[in-house]
Amino acid sequence: MNRPIKAKERETIIQSLKSGVVPRAGLHHIQVGRSEELKSFIKDVDTIAEGGTAFRFVIGEYGSGKTFFLSLVRSIALEKGLVTMHADLSPSKRLHGSDGQPRMLLSEMVGNLSTRTKPDGNALQNILERFISNARDEAAAKGASAYDVISEKLNELNDYTGGYNFIAVIKKYLEGYESGNHDLMNSALKWLKAGYTTKTDAYRDLDIREYIDDSSFYNTLKLYSVLVRKAGYKGLLVCMDEMVNLYKIPNSVSRKANYEEILSMLNNTLQGTFPNIGFILGGTPEFLTDNIRGLYSYEALKSRLAENSFSKQLGISDFNSIVMRLSNLTKEELYLLLTNLRHVFASGKEENYLISDDGLLAFLSHCANKIGESYFRTPRTTIKSFLDLLSVLEQYPDYKWNDIIASVDVQKDVEASQVESILKANASKAQTATADNDEFANFSL
Repeated sequence: MNRPIKAKERETIIQSLKSGVVPRAGLHHIQVGRSEELKSFIKDVDTIAEGGTAFRFVIGEYGSGKTFFLSLVRSIALEKGLVTMHADLSPSKRLHGSDGQPRMLLSEMVGNLSTRTKPDGNALQNILERFISNARDEAAAKGASAYDVISEKLNELNDYTGGYNFIAVIKKYLEGYESGNHDLMNSALKWLKAGYTTKTDAYRDLDIREYIDDSSFYNTLKLYSVLVRKAGYKGLLVCMDEMVNLYKIPNSVSRKANYEEILSMLNNTLQGTFPNIGFILGGTPEFLTDNIRGLYSYEALKSRLAENSFSKQLGISDFNSIVMRLSNLTKEELYLLLTNLRHVFASGKEENYLISDDGLLAFLSHCANKIGESYFRTPRTTIKSFLDLLSVLEQYPDYKWNDIIASVDVQKDVEASQVESILKANASKAQTATADNDEFANFSL
């Protein structure tokens, strides 16, 4: 193994993984397994780049590597010339709502717009300026005005809901760009990032009476897919993770409204209504299959997302399915992952390895004894514990791995099903233990 690791990459990878989050860089240093899943998503990316569409759910348990996988797919999309946007759903960020949740979700997604040259987000300004630059070059070649070429390029946006105002704001940005009016440019960027909350403010800054509100979420994504194509990119990949937060919505009407948004996006994508756009949604098994609160509670989605009966009977995976269930890492793949982490921790220098191959096997055996088979099914805690072990060995060279490995604490992730059980148990307790009719007097988590 001869792969030097830059100090910045090393620190990013180690600190991120120890904190339970996906590193922003260096994913290729630690990626193992799931080759068939990746091949399938590469096909999706190629389809989007060629003018097609794609829609996928990535389903995995807490700590299974779902978020890591989504990040890897986004990296591949960027390398193939697509623009990506992503965000995690939360109680304050949803697909549908009336209290700013969709607008806040969209704002974060636009803030995370990424290109190959701007992989960490905040690429909106670069996209707009590339669009303007390409239009100027085309205008020069035609002997036409840049404004006329830009107007012609943007004309397609008029075919979409909200397109008229979207065009007007881009032209405001152009006006500010050419005149050196940075206030006007920033106001246009703010509008495009769903930063306005009233018509009054939008009109004051831009002379435009509309703004991106809660009802504009999906329509605005369509507009962005057109914009990035006009700027010379091959398409738009939209990634949303932590979809389980929709499953957790207590109000059934609100939950259903969010699921209807998913259905609308799914139907339009499968019908190929809007070219060069793809969606990847990450969630837990409960979010998908729970018949009471999950996507399967909505019959139209349940029928579209049903598992391939033939592959199910044969016990094999259908990698072309809309629903991609992440396969568990094998024990061999987890061993390889730990060797990669050891290599990263040593900055790519074998002479700096802090634990032998025998030590890796002993550590895996320890994890298996501590938390059972889930040590490779949900590897997040195993990874964190391993990095903690390496950290101790680095700081205290007098200690040897075989002296302390048995004392390494490995905690099992609390999965969604367990959380739900706790909530239900406490709710039941609260309802029965109320002699004074105060039903919440003894409720506790």
